Order: sequence, then structure tokens, then C-alpha cells
Amino acid sequence: MLKSKQLTLALLVNAALISTAFASEQSESKGFVEDAEGSVLFRTGYINRDKKAPGVKDQSSAAQSAIFDLQSGYTKGVVGFGVGVVGDASFKLGENKNAGNQMIPQHNDGSAYDHWARGGAQVKARISNTEARYGTQVLDLPVLASNTGRMVPEYFEGVLVTSREIKDLELTAGKFTKNQMSHQINTDGNHLDDAIVWGAKYKFDDALNASYYGIDSKNALERHYVNANYKQALANGSSLTYDFSGYHTEWDKDASTFSSTIGNKNVDGRSNNIWAISGAYNQGAHNLMLAYQQNTGNTGYDYAENADGFQSIYLPNSYLSDFIGNHEKSVQVQYNLDFGKLGVPGLNWTTAYVYGWDIKVAGSADEGKENEFFNQVKYTVQSGFAKDASLRLRNSIYRANSAYEGAYIGDTNEWRIFLDIPVKLF
Repeated sequence: MLKSKQLTLALLVNAALISTAFASEQSESKGFVEDAEGSVLFRTGYINRDKKAPGVKDQSSAAQSAIFDLQSGYTKGVVGFGVGVVGDASFKLGENKNAGNQMIPQHNDGSAYDHWARGGAQVKARISNTEARYGTQVLDLPVLASNTGRMVPEYFEGVLVTSREIKDLELTAGKFTKNQMSHQINTDGNHLDDAIVWGAKYKFDDALNASYYGIDSKNALERHYVNANYKQALANGSSLTYDFSGYHTEWDKDASTFSSTIGNKNVDGRSNNIWAISGAYNQGAHNLMLAYQQNTGNTGYDYAENADGFQSIYLPNSYLSDFIGNHEKSVQVQYNLDFGKLGVPGLNWTTAYVYGWDIKVAGSADEGKENEFFNQVKYTVQSGFAKDASLRLRNSIYRANSAYEGAYIGDTNEWRIFLDIPVKLF
């Protein structure tokens, strides 16, 4: 496997060799100050998990946050340089006595922080259409993704190079050595040792896209992801979209934190394949999707041992549960209604039901089963002084049978409510 320095060098050499042959983002740079951008997102958030198992505490958190992203432009020239800062500042709303849902940092005694702040800086360079960033970053890669489903984002520290020298092709390579999950104060609260990532995505035409990504997380795992997406236009403006995605994971012998409740740590050569195929029919305001997802291998998919905070599961059957049990099969039906096409712009509703079965539960001979009923309503202001502000209400009703009840999430009714108000500073 290529080391991160070799991957980075290959991308930079590629940029230098062909930068004169293609239109360049760097050649259009207006300057360090002229292209600068800054924004802050004010978020009010609430998560409540009503745990149904006897003796299991409910979890409830509420907080107010300001999430900022300040980015300079690039200096002019063949190679442009710039800087950036990302971070957040928050305070709790109410006592938050049972805040163990990764929303709010907790002291050693389990009590919630009253207020907290996090963040970091980055330096960046660009040649032609190839950009390198080093420092604190928010990532959106299928194999290494920042969890953004809580109050504040998850941060990684390292280097990431992204190259778009060839039309419709994007190449990525990087190395990360620190991971700060959404509810952590410690800048390396997840104790990341060394994670090397690489990948590529290509747009064949307006209908077909494909991608591949990989990660080698030291003393943990090696994981590969593939995806193909095809959109077929039909009569009367309707369409069918077909999507295939999947992961292959091999665990290192030295991996030490594997969650035996999701899979089975007592096997040699642990590996897992999880894949999904979906089809979605769209007609005007209506979108109906059917999906099938399946695990194979000798253990379940496990994100807890990856380098991130449980977000690297870019598969359709993923809501409160990700339906990732050992040997599990699951099916989903999802319906989305865009009220904007019915005269109420900005309003959107998604409902889904997922059923999983054939789960091999560690320490049990019985078949595990789970199901989830999901609903989300989101409204985004379309104009005026509050333009782009949004309110999102999300509800999940999750149930598992007796064989799987104590092995994963456990029976839960969950509410998430988020009010987001973005403000552009410059």
C-alpha cells in the first residue's frame, strides 16, 4: 500500500505535469483577502432518547452552539497559500443530567459541562486544480467522515490533498493522526494513531457516477468502499435512480477495541462485507425508494473501531440504527415529499421503515431481529432576513427482539430537534 507521502507527492506531480493543459482554479485566484469567506452557524439542538428496557436510563440533552468557519483566499501566483480556522463554542440548556448521547461533553462523574469551546487552524496551498490542507478539518469521505448529526462537528487533524486536474475526476489522499468526536474536549479524544485515506470519484456523464475510497487505520483495520449511481430519465419528467454501495473490511490482529456486541471478536482473520442496492422512483414532488442491505463475513460491520465517530456508513439503511449486525439482512421502504413542488417551498418530509433479520448475536443461538420507523420534517426559510434558517424535527421508533435487545441500541424512542440559523460574516 502506498504511504501518505507517496500519495501526496503523486497528486502534486500530476498537478504540475498537466496544470498548463487545463483551466486552473489557482489562475483565477483574486487574492488572500479578496477571496476570503467567513460564516457562523447558530444551532439550538435537543436530543431525547426514551429507553424502553427496564433499568436503562433515558438520555436527554439540549444546548446552544455557534459553529464558525473562517477561510482566507489563496495568494496569487503559480502556487497559492492560505489559512483557515474552524471551531465551535457552546453552552448547555438545562441540567442535562443524563447527557450520554454524544451531544455534550461530560466530566468524569458523568455531569455535563456548563460551557465549552473547541477548534483549530489549518494552512493550505494550491497549484492548478490541486489543493493541500494541513491542520484541523471537517471531513466528508465515505471511509473517514466527521459526525455532523450532533450539536457540533467532529474534527480531524492531518493533511488532505484533493486533485481535480482531469475533467470529472477527483482524486483524494491524506493522513490523519488526531480525532476529536462531537462531544469531546480532548483534541485526540478518540486516540487515533494513524489513518491513511485515498480515493477517487468519476462522473462518466450526467447519468452515471462511480467512486472508490480506502483507509488503513493503524492497529485497527483496512477498509474499502465502492459506489455506483445511475439515473434513468423517464417520460413526463419522472426518473429511476439505481444505486449500489458497499464496504469490505479486514481487521488487524492488533485491533483491541472491537465491539463484540455487534460482531464476534473471538475469531481469527476477522472480515466483513456489507453492501446495499436501492432503486428510487421520482415523479414531481414524490420520491419512493426501496433498498436491500446485507452483511457477510465472520463478523458485523463495526464503525467503533474505525478512525471516526460512527459516521462512515454511507449506506441507505442508516437512521438511528445502521442495521450492521453480524450476517444481518435488511430491507427498507422510504417515501419523500417535497412540498416545494406543491406550493410550499422549503418544506420537506421523509418517512421510512427498515426491517432487519438473520442477525448472529454473540453468545446466543437465537436469531436477532430489529426494525425502525423513521420520520423527519424540515423547513428552510426561502427569503427575507431569516433566509436559509431551518428547523428540523426527526423521530425514530426502534425495536429489537429479545435476542438482540441487549446487544446493540436497545428499544428506543428518539426525538431530535435542531434549529439552524446561518450567518455570513464576509
